[in-house]
Amino acid sequence: MTTQQPEKYFLLSSAIYAERKPTIVQTVLGSCVAVCLFDKVKDFGGINHYMMPVWKGEGLASPKYGNIAIEKLLKRMLNLGAKKENLIAKIFGGASQYGENTNFSIAKNNIQVAKDVLQEHKIPIIASNVGGEKGRRILFNTNTGEVLLKYVVKH
Repeated sequence: MTTQQPEKYFLLSSAIYAERKPTIVQTVLGSCVAVCLFDKVKDFGGINHYMMPVWKGEGLASPKYGNIAIEKLLKRMLNLGAKKENLIAKIFGGASQYGENTNFSIAKNNIQVAKDVLQEHKIPIIASNVGGEKGRRILFNTNTGEVLLKYVVKH
């Protein structure tokens, strides 16, 4: 019996990835936040990468905004067969890379919108690595829910 090697996928900002096939999804986060959802019964997951906290009704309701990105990811997961009661979440990012006083509210609000929307849907956050001043590179295994994280250090 051979095990299928996961595909690799690079997730750009303002994007969502959710498929039933095993995939290692990589993304790089600064003040942006990524929410990883995983169905612990069906063993598959999805991830988003958003730049801004909340869409306020002007312009396009894009996954560039946290509230839209999380809702779209959740809808995609449910369409692929996930059950909301089996979902768990992990959140990453939200760094204030240039010190706590710059891009101050965007990073903090990006983190808060993830917590608020997930709580609204009663999806438990089982792991998070958010805030601080360092960017992050993450690898999310959609087949196992595992996330590998490496801090991005400026040279």
